[in-house]
Amino acid sequence: MSISTADFKNGKAIMIDGKPSIIIEFQHVKPGKGGAFVRTKIRDIRTGRVNDITFRSGEKFEEIRMETKEMQYLYNDGEDFHFMDTSDYSQLALSEALIGDTAKWLKENDLVALQYAGAELIGVEPPMFVELAVAETEPGFKGDTVQGGTKPATMETGAVVQVPMFINNGDVLKIDTRDARYITRV
Repeated sequence: MSISTADFKNGKAIMIDGKPSIIIEFQHVKPGKGGAFVRTKIRDIRTGRVNDITFRSGEKFEEIRMETKEMQYLYNDGEDFHFMDTSDYSQLALSEALIGDTAKWLKENDLVALQYAGAELIGVEPPMFVELAVAETEPGFKGDTVQGGTKPATMETGAVVQVPMFINNGDVLKIDTRDARYITRV
């Protein structure tokens, strides 16, 4: 199926010069003189490289079908991260390079979304909110803050999050994975 530049949306996958790519952002530009064009930031799915590309308005591209598959994170054996499809119990091992920064939000038995562009796996998306225990943080002292001060806390998965002063080692916290923000104590 082909789409034109008028159908561009952030996150849409298209083929550019035989390479599967994702539109990160785009802007339609109509100059006073000459034809309209579209400025885009495109990420190559295979290499992860981001390029700025300008297209003439109305150009056509082949659309790549995007799918999301929910799987359960099982464990990390030191080299690969192992996931299980909860519908048929099949398992899948993914390299640390493919997981990337998402690894710091993965906790055993959590459900994650694997994103596919066509038949190619392009990434792993953690749950929007995770509950993690504080592995290490400096103790806060009573009266230590004037107004809502924060301190860094290392979570059980290795992620570092800014937390309020009253948080101690062993506390379980709800964290927003989109921006590594402390939500509440559980």
